[in-house]
Parts: sequence; C-alpha cells; structure tokens
Amino acid sequence: MTAPTPARLLATHVQDALGDGPFAAPGGWTHMGAVICDASFHARRKYRSTVLPRLLRLRADWPDAATVRGFRARLAGHDLAAAMNFNSPRRVATAHALTDLLFARGVDTRQDLHNWLDHRDHRAALQGVKGVGPKTVDYLGNLVGRSQVAVDVHLRTFAAHVGVPNLPYERLRTAYEEAAVLLGHEPAGMEHAVWRRMSGAA
Repeated sequence: MTAPTPARLLATHVQDALGDGPFAAPGGWTHMGAVICDASFHARRKYRSTVLPRLLRLRADWPDAATVRGFRARLAGHDLAAAMNFNSPRRVATAHALTDLLFARGVDTRQDLHNWLDHRDHRAALQGVKGVGPKTVDYLGNLVGRSQVAVDVHLRTFAAHVGVPNLPYERLRTAYEEAAVLLGHEPAGMEHAVWRRMSGAA
C-alpha cells in the first residue's frame, strides 16, 4: 500500500481539525506603511494583542504613509520605534530597508507590490534584505491580497501532528498548496485557518 503524500496527510488533518470551511483570507492592508511594518514586526509576537493594535494606530496616525513614497517620507522625520512602540532596532532596520528597496524599484501601492511579486527575481531581491526570508516574502504577498502559504512555526507544528516531516520551506509550502487544491480552498484562506487554530487566535 502506497503511503499518503504530505499533501494528502495535511488535507485530511485540515478537514478533521477545521472542518469543510469555507476559510476566508485575512485580506491584508491597503496602507503600505502597515504592510511593511506588519511584515517587519510580527514574527514571534502575539499578533492580535500586540501587533495589530499598533498597526491600526500607525494607519490612523500616519494616513499619508498609505504609499511607499509617503511612508518613506514619514520615516525621514519620525522615529518608527516610537510610532510602533517597539524597542527593536533590528526590526526597525528591516522596515527601513524594505521601504528603501521597494521605493528604489518603483513599488508604491498595494497593487504595485501585488503585481511586482509575480517575478521570481523580485522575490529574491526581497530576501536580500536582512531579516527577510521566504516566509516573510510569502507573508508580504498575503498582506497585499495574494493567495499564498507563508509557512511559520505554527504551520510546521500542525504538519508534525500528522507525521509530515520537517521539510525544507519550499517543499512544505508546496504540500500545503497541494492540500488546499485537494480540498478546494484558497491557499491563503486555508493557511490562515490553520494559523488561527495553532496560534490560539481562533
């Protein structure tokens, strides 16, 4: 008897743990300052209680930062650590570097970034920013309305529960994408449902 594939194992586990859906994708942001800060600051933080309130406040306090150009102008004269109320020089540096890269590449709006991420070399350029790996690139895509799987520790734990091995990032992402196809779900919606369950946000 042939052993089930990682995708099939994940599909069965999703159905058993989460039901048939539908699973709505989170939608992301139209405010590029929030997109950049979400991608830069969210890792290993409690999202709903710690990160989300700060992003909502940033969006309200810096309405002119809805574009990359506007956000970059704000950063030139304001302390992002103070605006986000996070004492994390490394994450602040990542946000600045992401902003500078996107500005230099002519990416200004949510739709610009959505389209720009179609190209493999653009995704590789993002990973040249210190603090940005493949998970952050996929997460950025979801923040601007793409339907992608961003594999984090919660998705790895979910996979481990059904014996899916500790696969390299791209192979596990592909397994989740294939599981979504098997179940008829949008990848980002299914991913977010798994993340909510495993992170305790549900």
